[in-house]
Amino acid sequence: MNIETQLRHLRLHGMTRSWSALNETRKLHELTLSEGMEILLQAETDDRDGKRFERLQLNANFRYRASIEELNMDSKRGLDKATVGILATGEYIPKGEAILVCGSTGTGKSFLVSALGHQACAQGYRVAYFNVQKLLLKTKMSRIDGSVHKLFEKISKADLLILDDFGLTHFEQQQRMDMLEIIEDRHAKKATIIASQLPVEKWWDIFGDSTLADAFLDRMVHTSYRIELKGESLRKKR
Repeated sequence: MNIETQLRHLRLHGMTRSWSALNETRKLHELTLSEGMEILLQAETDDRDGKRFERLQLNANFRYRASIEELNMDSKRGLDKATVGILATGEYIPKGEAILVCGSTGTGKSFLVSALGHQACAQGYRVAYFNVQKLLLKTKMSRIDGSVHKLFEKISKADLLILDDFGLTHFEQQQRMDMLEIIEDRHAKKATIIASQLPVEKWWDIFGDSTLADAFLDRMVHTSYRIELKGESLRKKR
């Protein structure tokens, strides 16, 4: 059994491709053993990182395929380059910090939070992306079939939870409890991003219950990054 066959048998796909390329270009014999091993190991590492990134993106179920590089960094829109640069490092994720993104329809909230989510995936973090209304429907259905605890456990395991379109409708009593439970599980432990058309000061009204609203906002607002997007709808410019 030759080396390439053994590499395939061991499912070392990055190494296999690199070995084949070195053979084809006749560069293999120009390398020392340590140089060759370094190239092969790096190729395998890159291959596995790439596959993990693809898997994390797929599991996150993003609304948009977006990247930090694609963001419109016009300061008039409310995006500060320094803040985005800090967030792009992903340091807020292991700290369990929150990001609150507000702005009217079409200002790019979903694209921004998707870009931050993709960046997190590239850094190896598990991300879960939900439209809030669909998430609440999912929790309602999971209560019916008895799988709600599994759903909450899955959400709590995400290194970064993104809640998009927050506050489009007022919450019912069970929905208030569900949202608070989701945030309570993550508070100061796992990162959360919330995007909403409503300014933060109006989030209290969504709950319709002062005690639960106070508890939710206390956990989300005080130590969060705040981004308020402004300007005309970007959709009009397409």
